[in-house]
Amino acid sequence: MEVMLREYTEADAAAVLRLNAESVAVLSSMDGARFRALAAMADMLQVAEVAGQVVGFLMAFTDGRAYDSVNYRWFAARLKRFLYIDRVVLDPSYRGAGLGTRFYQRAEQYARAAGLAWLVAEVDVVPPNRVSLAFHDRRGFVEVDRQAAGGGKMVSLRVRSLGAEPSAAADGPRA
Repeated sequence: MEVMLREYTEADAAAVLRLNAESVAVLSSMDGARFRALAAMADMLQVAEVAGQVVGFLMAFTDGRAYDSVNYRWFAARLKRFLYIDRVVLDPSYRGAGLGTRFYQRAEQYARAAGLAWLVAEVDVVPPNRVSLAFHDRRGFVEVDRQAAGGGKMVSLRVRSLGAEPSAAADGPRA
């Protein structure tokens, strides 16, 4: 079965909200109104589709957005020229099939084409999301700080340099 990555359309909203609700233990909840607001603001909103069914999605934002996420705000206060990978959500039956890697490759292509210097993301460390931590380690993300995320959660704030020109180094993380 072939998995196609494509741009989100309004027809995908119900499936994206369902997938998000199924993964709320490791990411923030989102009702329809919140999702529509974020979708309008997102620089990248891609879905994975199999046989006409949405089985995953990626949402990402560049710096300079009015996104109210405390984690996005942490990065925005310290970095310039970044792509914040807000969430990658996969249907459980498609986890481990390489879709996360494909989404991250697509995000990296987007960021490089846009002249961005950093890919950034946060990963739960309390409670630990071991699969995501290992995934980000394999993809070259390094922890630059940790932050309380409410509800007893703690996140690892992670960055990956895209190897931009030396002037971008001055735009690097400052804890």
